[in-house]
Amino acid sequence: MLNISHNKLNTKVTLEEYDAHKEVFHSTRYKLFNRFIGAFAIVGIIILFLPWTQNVTGNGFITTLTPDQRPQTIQSPIPGRIEKWYVKEGDFVKKGDTILFISEIKNEYQDPLLIERTTMQRDAKNKSVLSYKEKIRALNNQVSALNRERQLKLSQAKNKLEQSYLKVKTDSIDFQAAKINLEIAKKQFNRTETLEKEGLKAIKDVEEKRLKLQEVQAKLIAQENKLLASRNNVINAGLEINRISASYSDKIAKSQSDKYTAESNQFEAEVQVSKLENQTSNYEIRNALYYITAPQNGFVNKAIRAGIGETFKEGEKLVGIMPSNYDLAVETYVDPIDLPLIHIGEEIRIQFDGWPAIFFSGWPNAAYGTYAGKVVAVETFISENGKFRVLIAPDANENEWPKNVRVGSGAYTIALLEDVPIWYELWRKLNDFPPNYYTPKETSTKNTLK
Repeated sequence: MLNISHNKLNTKVTLEEYDAHKEVFHSTRYKLFNRFIGAFAIVGIIILFLPWTQNVTGNGFITTLTPDQRPQTIQSPIPGRIEKWYVKEGDFVKKGDTILFISEIKNEYQDPLLIERTTMQRDAKNKSVLSYKEKIRALNNQVSALNRERQLKLSQAKNKLEQSYLKVKTDSIDFQAAKINLEIAKKQFNRTETLEKEGLKAIKDVEEKRLKLQEVQAKLIAQENKLLASRNNVINAGLEINRISASYSDKIAKSQSDKYTAESNQFEAEVQVSKLENQTSNYEIRNALYYITAPQNGFVNKAIRAGIGETFKEGEKLVGIMPSNYDLAVETYVDPIDLPLIHIGEEIRIQFDGWPAIFFSGWPNAAYGTYAGKVVAVETFISENGKFRVLIAPDANENEWPKNVRVGSGAYTIALLEDVPIWYELWRKLNDFPPNYYTPKETSTKNTLK
């Protein structure tokens, strides 16, 4: 009250006459209240020294332990048009089961006999390759035959040249003999002519010697012509060797050129065969892609492209599938300030959405309805939400996680840290300090998310 008025109520009205005043201001009430306050203070002080488990909380969702066990979508690597569905949403499919059939929409692949015709082209090119191989073999045989024939011709020509050399030697000897005969004939003629002048020989003898001298001179000239002819034959034989070598070299070069041309054509044909084989394999594989099959055992979740006759591009999502065999895990996020407190193998308590639970933050042993997990991987780069991702797997030493939880449902995670007194935790909260940084005895940094 402001006590503005000079009329004081307590001087005019006596409160002691009322029962409430007697109950409140009775001396025994003071004692009980003081005892209660004292006991509460003692209990409060004791509570302040009780242990409190520090923790780091986070919100996440249920996922799978390995990427191949997570929900996935099936895409078609080629564009097409949906022709027939073999399953409906919710069906269980095994690996390799046909989900839907598509047809081709590109003009270059719409020929129903495309593979057969490409195979025929490939076979024709294969025959062309065989023909070129036979031609190369025939040209090789031709070159070998020309080489053998050249060797024979050269041998004949060399023999003829050798004969010509021998004939030159013979004719040269005959020519020398003719020269000697000429000298003898001249001496005999001169001697006979001298004797005839002295009267010792008759003119007839002189004429006979002159005739013989003329015959010897004629033989010398004939022998010289014969020697020159033999030498000319030697030159001709050498020229014949060169002609044979040049002729057969030209023939062999032409055959080898034809062989190289055939080999080039063969290589080109083999390239065409390889291309056609590649095309045939691609067409066969493309035909197999018309049937969209299940990559693993699972359940068909949703048909993303549902209409018959609906077209789509390559890589577009067609249907979603959830694997039937998977190991559950929890994917949660922590603030960067709490990241140094999370270690591989850290104990985590998890509360799943839809499963009732009672959790006392500082006393995890008194909690009910939570499940145990351990950190198996910590992301090394911050996520788009500004936090770091942590992957948690079930703890094999604790109770199993509920079997009816589904991938994608929410989860609330509590990472259990060190035990500290309650007064320290209150002081930390009031000052907005992070939990105590610590390093567990056995840490592992091998399993980190890249």
